Amino acid sequence: MFSPAPVPASPGSSSQRKRGSTESIGMYAVQCCDCLKWRTVPTKDEFETIRENLTADPWFCSKRPDCSCEDPADIEYDNSRIWVIDRPNIPKPPPKTDRLVVMRGDLTKMDIYYVMPNGKRAKGIGEVQRFLETNPEYKDSFSLESFSFTVPKIVEETVSNSSAWKTKKGKKQDKTDASSSKNEL
Repeated sequence: MFSPAPVPASPGSSSQRKRGSTESIGMYAVQCCDCLKWRTVPTKDEFETIRENLTADPWFCSKRPDCSCEDPADIEYDNSRIWVIDRPNIPKPPPKTDRLVVMRGDLTKMDIYYVMPNGKRAKGIGEVQRFLETNPEYKDSFSLESFSFTVPKIVEETVSNSSAWKTKKGKKQDKTDASSSKNEL
């Protein structure tokens, strides 16, 4: 688990979806590659810089001022919150854009959006490409490689106590059981 881990505070609500999604992340954290302790990261921008360079520049407690592996962890990995593990080396969003990570209300998946300079959300690389075609002034400052719609992995054991998660998992199991029954006939 040598990867940065954004920790969502709450799933996206239906009112958030109606108004335009807002970020579900309540806290950012990174794991030290030496002591494996979790350290909070104060800003989204700092987290995105760490994540973008994690393979080439692993993170250690000593990179934070007044911090060492001897200090207690800032946050403990437990089931008191939903943990989401982001992939390393996702590029920072281009200037004048914002990468939003939004948890679905049923807690089963995250969605990635980029808020573009015109305020509209791009939900996939095709929408980014259309934005660049209709806004050629950004072609020199944006590349398609600067956008990643790779979703973080929700750590199932940290949401398994949620009633929404259990309901969704139960429905999936019911469908699997029904499918199995049909195949046996």
